[in-house]
This record gives sequence, C-alpha cells and structure tokens, in this order.
Amino acid sequence: MTPTPPAGSRPPRAVIVGSGPNGLTAAAYLARAGWEVDVYERNDHPGGAAASAAVLGEGTIVDLGAAAHPFGAASPAFRELELEKHGLEWLHSRYPTAHPLEGRPAALLHRSLEATATELGEDGAAWRRVHGYVVDHIDEHLENLLGPMLRWPKHPVRMARFGALAGLPAALVARTFFEQESTRALFAGSAVHAITPPARPFTAAFGMLFGSLGMTRGWPVARGGSQAVIEALVSAVTSHGGRIHTGAEVTDLRALPETDATILNLTPAQVLRLKHVDMPSRVRRRLAGWTYGSGVFKVDYLLDGPVPWTDERVQESTTVHVAGEVAEIQHAEAEAARGRLPDRPFVMVCQQQAADPSRATGPAEGGQVLWTYAHVPHGYREPRPGFIAERIESQIERFAPGFRDRIVHREQHSPDDLEAWNPNLIGGDVAGGGMTGLQSLLRPGLTTDPYRLRDSGLYLCSGATPPGAGVHGMPGAWAARAALKDVRTA
Repeated sequence: MTPTPPAGSRPPRAVIVGSGPNGLTAAAYLARAGWEVDVYERNDHPGGAAASAAVLGEGTIVDLGAAAHPFGAASPAFRELELEKHGLEWLHSRYPTAHPLEGRPAALLHRSLEATATELGEDGAAWRRVHGYVVDHIDEHLENLLGPMLRWPKHPVRMARFGALAGLPAALVARTFFEQESTRALFAGSAVHAITPPARPFTAAFGMLFGSLGMTRGWPVARGGSQAVIEALVSAVTSHGGRIHTGAEVTDLRALPETDATILNLTPAQVLRLKHVDMPSRVRRRLAGWTYGSGVFKVDYLLDGPVPWTDERVQESTTVHVAGEVAEIQHAEAEAARGRLPDRPFVMVCQQQAADPSRATGPAEGGQVLWTYAHVPHGYREPRPGFIAERIESQIERFAPGFRDRIVHREQHSPDDLEAWNPNLIGGDVAGGGMTGLQSLLRPGLTTDPYRLRDSGLYLCSGATPPGAGVHGMPGAWAARAALKDVRTA
C-alpha cells in the first residue's frame, strides 16, 4: 500500500464512477493510501445492486439485488479493509444451500466437507474426491482464482490440479463421478450460479468453487441486509476522508475534476456510452465485442409463515436451488440462453431469515421475507403481468405444497426494471456479462491487463473484469492496485 504523502505535497486524486461494492472497495483502498477520493453515484444512495429496502412493507428488509455472499465472507479485499470493524457481521444458517427434489429428501450442503459427504451416503467418497483438494487449500485457490486468469498463478500446482476438472462441463462431472441424482443436482445447482447451462465447458469450476466455499466459509447473509456491506464500505471510505456524492450521474468524463485516476464501476456497454473517454481504439473494439448473458426476473414475497417445504430441513438453508434434476436444469438454462422462456425455469430462492431474524420485525413479525429470481432470456418481457411470478410459484409449489396459500404480498422486477434501477444490469444480466466459454475467464476480453483502459489514469472495476460478479470487491481492489502502481512509477 502506498504511504500517505508527506505534509505539504499534493496527494494523488481519484474519482470513482459508480458506488457498487467494487467502486467502494477501490475508493477505500485509495483513501487508506492517502489519496483524495470522490465517488459519484447516479442513485440517491450508494450500493449499486447490493442494496436493501422495506419494499414489502414496514418492518421488512428486502435485498434488492445480491442476497447471499459466499465470496464476501471469503474476500481477501474485505478482510484487508477489516469491514467487521466498520459494523459488518456475517450470519450463517444451519445449511449453506439446499436442493429440494420431488419424492425424495432434499440434497443438503453442510458447512463441512465431512458432514456433506456423510449426508450423501454412497456418493460421499466421490464428493470428497471432487471437492477435497479445493477445501483443503481454499485460501490458495482463492489467491489463484480471484484475479486475472492471464497471469502466472501464485500457486501453479494448485491451479493445475484445480483446472483438471474445472474446464469440464458441470453436467459431465456430475454424471461421471456421482451415482445419485440428488448429488448430481446439488453439484449442478451450485454450478448454475454462473447463469449458463451446466453442459457448457468451465461450468464445473463454479460447482467446485461454490460448493467448497459453502463447506469452508459458508454462504452467509449480512446482518440487516446486503446494504450492511455497503454501509461498512462507506465507513471504510469516509473514515479516511473519502467523499461520496449521490444523485450525481456521470455521462461525460470532462465534467469530472482533474484526477490521477478515474475508475469506472461500469460494464463495457456503459463505458462506451460515456462521452470523451480517452482510450485506444483497440480497447474500444474489445469492449464493443463484449456480450451479455441471460437475465433474471426477480420476485420478492412476504409470506405469513415459513415456506412449507416437503423436506422441512430446507427451511434451515439460506440459499435454495429450485430446479429439479440435472436434466431439468440443463433444459431450463439452455432454453433461456437461446432466448426462449422455459416452462420450469431455474429459480434461486433466499431465505435470509434462516440466519437473520431481523428481516421481518415490528408489523411484519411472524412473516417470512422470501427473495427469489428466475433465470430468463436476456431482456425478457412477460406477455402479461404476473406471468413469471406464476412460473416461480409453480416451481416452488412442486417442492413446497401450499406455498401459494402463504403469500401475503409480492413485488416483481423485470429485467427492464432491474436495468432502469441499475444500468449495470443490462437486460437483467446480473453477472456484468455472459459467463459462457472463454468470456467466463477472459474478462473483459483477451487482455493481460483487464483493469487498465489505457496505459495509465483510466481503469475498469466492474464485474466485467476478473474475477467476475459477486459482492467481494476484488475487481475494485485490483483496479486500485493498478492506479497505485501507476502513480508510484510515474
């Protein structure tokens, strides 16, 4: 970390456009290093897609975007910023994830490899073979994976062994290693956090890493909502003199003050819409080739009690994959990727109250706040209001008969709604760009320098840069390090 400049000298100055977790992480790193830092945010509050509000009524806390945070709890950037000292508290449920199935018990991920393997019975030994090496060396794997892929890894032997399976399709790994459909579904459900069909290459990496994180760091939620992550980051910025300006949309970089570093927490499409962005034509061409993936359609529910899962243990999991067997998951994700809405979409459910009772208090006491989204085609528009909510409810009802009877209120957010709220969510793509093929590794495109938009002074730190989407701040940390290095060597 660059030391604070000596008295009497002008400290370097940085402007960050966008106050999502990555932008705020970059701001906190630079403010701690003694820089003058200004963050500009178009909305009236910071946070980007990591925000919370009482949209289901008084006493409710609803995560408007990101909900559960396996990478947040494991983030080296958050650990370095000591966000717990700024009020952040991670809360865990008994089971990090659950995958309900029809006519049989749910598949459950426990908070240890041994407990999960024991639960999986005859597939326990195979589960250990697939995940054990990652679990045993999780910190070294995170050092390898939470940064640019086109670099020599810090732990090359670990990377080589991880890569032996990681490049394969998750569906193939599940079919090859596991005998029980429940085990296969548990693995594929984790892989589909990439929002791409599990029969595609590289999806096994997501299954291995998400599962291993759950068995080592858990899949926690933030006490009081995901906004608590933002409040901790804001505190980390402002405690070192950084300033945050809300209601301040940036459309022209000439309107910004003169800086040593401008860091954009934007995806490539928004960067290209900005006026007077000085970057080489080769970078423009690379950003113009960036593609966006399937979208999500979000529906939040207030229920009059817990979801009546057939397997009651599912109530003790914060994250639930509602998707059925692997063949169903593959069909649903493939249909969405082709631009067609599946009859039974993959539905992600978060029951944050399994870990954090504060999500429904006061007038909402005794109720259950349920966060859901369905994977849908990019930019999908439903033929009539409530169409996707019906699909989501039908999926949940399969594994929780009587669910519909518990609904008190729902709030729906289409891909268009999500993009209007946060322009980074183009077409409802919450990953900042499709996670298919090489684009899941080479973000944003083929470059060994993903955070610099020119030789120095202009940087990118959104989920379109490595290691991708998630509330972990790592793109912001890498972009800040690039700016610090450039100023040191100028």
